Amino acid sequence: MCKGTKSADGAVEWLGLCSAAVVARCPGCAAWAGTREGRAAMAAEMALSHRVPREALSEADLEEVAQRIPPAKPSLRSCLCKNRCSASTAKNLLFRFLPFLQWLPRYPVKEWLLGDIVSGFSVGIMHLPQGLAYALLAGLPPVTGLYSSFYPVFLYFFFGTSRHNSVGPFAVISVMIGSVTESLVPSENFLESVNGTNITVVNEERRDAARVELVATITVLTGIFQVALGLLQFGFVVTYLSDPLVRGYTTASSVHVLISQLKNVFGVSVGEHSGPLSMFRTLIDICWKLPETNVGTLVTAVIAMVAIFIVKELNHKFAAKLPMPIPIELITIIVSTGISYAVNLNDKFGITVVGNLPSGLKPPMVPNVSYFGQVAGNAFAIAVVGYAICISLGKIFALKHGYKVDSNQELIALGFCNFLGGFFQCFAISCSMSRSLVQESTGGNSQVAGIISSLVILVTILKIGELFRDLPKAILSAIIIINLKGMFKQFDDLCMLWKSNRVDLMVWIVTFVATLMLNLDIGLAVSVAFGLLTVIFRTQVPHYSILGRISDTDVYRDVAEYQMAQEVPGVKIFRSSSTLYFANVELYAEALKKKSGVNVDRLIKKKKAAVKKLKKKQKKAEKEKAKRIKDGEDGLNGPGVAVIELSEAEGSTPPEPTLRTLGLPQPGFHSLILDFSPVSFVDTVSIKILKNIFRDFHEIEVDVFIAGCPVPVLEQLERGNFFSSAITKHCFFPSVNNAVAHISGERRRASVDLSTRM
Repeated sequence: MCKGTKSADGAVEWLGLCSAAVVARCPGCAAWAGTREGRAAMAAEMALSHRVPREALSEADLEEVAQRIPPAKPSLRSCLCKNRCSASTAKNLLFRFLPFLQWLPRYPVKEWLLGDIVSGFSVGIMHLPQGLAYALLAGLPPVTGLYSSFYPVFLYFFFGTSRHNSVGPFAVISVMIGSVTESLVPSENFLESVNGTNITVVNEERRDAARVELVATITVLTGIFQVALGLLQFGFVVTYLSDPLVRGYTTASSVHVLISQLKNVFGVSVGEHSGPLSMFRTLIDICWKLPETNVGTLVTAVIAMVAIFIVKELNHKFAAKLPMPIPIELITIIVSTGISYAVNLNDKFGITVVGNLPSGLKPPMVPNVSYFGQVAGNAFAIAVVGYAICISLGKIFALKHGYKVDSNQELIALGFCNFLGGFFQCFAISCSMSRSLVQESTGGNSQVAGIISSLVILVTILKIGELFRDLPKAILSAIIIINLKGMFKQFDDLCMLWKSNRVDLMVWIVTFVATLMLNLDIGLAVSVAFGLLTVIFRTQVPHYSILGRISDTDVYRDVAEYQMAQEVPGVKIFRSSSTLYFANVELYAEALKKKSGVNVDRLIKKKKAAVKKLKKKQKKAEKEKAKRIKDGEDGLNGPGVAVIELSEAEGSTPPEPTLRTLGLPQPGFHSLILDFSPVSFVDTVSIKILKNIFRDFHEIEVDVFIAGCPVPVLEQLERGNFFSSAITKHCFFPSVNNAVAHISGERRRASVDLSTRM
């Protein structure tokens, strides 16, 4: 039984709660409605509803009824009060910039510690071979890879907010750094003659020292960019790197990585190239040197790649049964180092080895600021790409495990890791997908796992690192190449994007080709520019539609797509799927005129010509009338032109000529509604074109209304002086249905007034 007052006095109030549809469904209500009292109340309400229909509210009416509060302008005083220094504000800032102070006191030791220790050891074991390999990829001494696996990982514990990200050396970032070192500090600059002969060799010690200084500077500058962007709340900058762009870029980078490692696989020496098409020049050099291949180096690399590939596949297949993945990379390094030392591969077979790995930590070094101007662009590109990869992985793990990652704090954390690490001969770092997955799958729950893995690397640097001096470089190249498998799988994106989104496919392909052809730095800039151009292109060619009402609903849909959508008689409802701004507003106006089915410009031109002709006739008639009065004629039998003026009383204002009186064709509709629900902003150009739309359609006697305009857009229109005596907020309605109801009501009232006069 519905609740409500069922007395005679409260009958109407009760009926407000129980509609006719409810009465039909509710037995108690139906019984009451069957009584004399109920029938009288229902009849009264029905009569009342017919007599006083609810009127559609325009935006002007809505502001008055709903008592809209104008947006308050922030003052300097309010900003200062809001950001006033206090103990709580200082505490919040401290917890924000040092997140470990917040979560570490609540760390569940019994539940998480064991998993973090196991995970930390597992990731630390992976860090060792990858650090050595990625240092080689960056064109640096292998020991710098160990430094980059220790300092940044240790620092991330204090600043990072992701529990599962494994920061450290990453292939894409390493190859970006390598392209800079090869261009600014090429090996040719360090050629020295041997004992006064014409034979020259590269002084690797001097070259490596110069490259370490350069890369340390790049790393510090990268950290400065990241910290600055994080403090300015510019974490959103990564949104300009769409997923197809990032995947296309990393896939092309993996090709660069592969080509750069072929010289170590074949054991040949090739020149270093930089700039556009450098990868292809390197590939051509390697092909020319293939007859000089060192067979021992090639066999070593192939055996290592086969062994690593097979064990990694087994790790993947039996991941559920293995407590932790088999550390095949570490095993390969240990075994190959032992064989190399025992057999003396370097002397007997000419297989290049890593060489001396100094033990212990280096004192901090000040970066060479003179490089800043040369490497600023590269550093910014590394900062953005490194952060994009890091935050993407962080958000994936955060969503999976139900915690939040602060994007701006992650930018600051990565920045501090790079900035401070640069003083200790580290190269720029990011986040590795393979290490992060191992950290998660082996029970890692927090950043404590990172501390454990950094301690593993610290022990290696202090005591064990020097044992790997006989490690063949071909083994490190094999590790790098096999780890590219996941990136090469991204070629599958081409089929998926072909089916789902061709524009994203174009972004992927252009990014891939540009990065291959123009190198990593210029390729990234071209890719971002092309990605932004696709956004502009999509706003310039949106979907334009004429809407119609679905029968027995208040829903309006495209009449070309929905068979049951019927246009409201005499009303055109136009909708664009994009916002309006200078680049597309003229196309919007053209599409509107085309979709309306009326050649607006031609009709206006015809009307102006007809009015001009009519005015000439009126002027001629007035002259003839004045002449007849002057000549004493009575004017009763004068010419029959300008009937409107001659039939009117002396001194009366002639009515405005209409399309009908001018004998011109009339549009098939009297009202036009512009659906502004997709519009998020307008600029001065779009405001000007909108005024022209109102003016042009008014010329052909069509009233223009705007529906669904967001309040911020209304405010922009007000500031842009859009409103006037001819265009007021009474032309704006909260929804398309409100606008249609208003137009229908106005037409009914006009027809009633006309019939009353007649």
